[in-house]
Amino acid sequence: MVYNIKTIYDLANWFSSKSDMSHKKLQKLCYYAVAWHYALYDSQLVENDEFEAWIHGPVSPSLWHEYKDYVWKPLPRYDGELSFDDETDEFLQIIYNTYGNFSGHQLEVFTHGEKPWKEARKGLDDCTASNIPISTEIMKKYYRSIYEESQND
Repeated sequence: MVYNIKTIYDLANWFSSKSDMSHKKLQKLCYYAVAWHYALYDSQLVENDEFEAWIHGPVSPSLWHEYKDYVWKPLPRYDGELSFDDETDEFLQIIYNTYGNFSGHQLEVFTHGEKPWKEARKGLDDCTASNIPISTEIMKKYYRSIYEESQND
């Protein structure tokens, strides 16, 4: 797959151009895009793609610092120039079609039930702050297993 997204910020701009959303929802959409890209293409989608297992689910520290002033208010909708190759745009559209109708709170619940976040928080209670990275290898294996199971239906 050829792609031209350079940073996690470009990815965030792509998602925030689609609809109004909360910071939490943006974090989870970016997480799912990164995780599914590893699972399906065995490659990195964007630079600075580290996610940590925070209390409310996977969080990109880079995005957190960029959008921290919007914790409780909707993010501004991105209306700048976006130029992605067709394959990347199609991939991101699939991610958005799959997860975009859910709220940030619903996406948080999903990630709390999934192995990558749970594995990174092993031994921590629900209210303990953490900056433990979520393993991209675990992301890849977990979401790839979901994909493979869906192919056997």
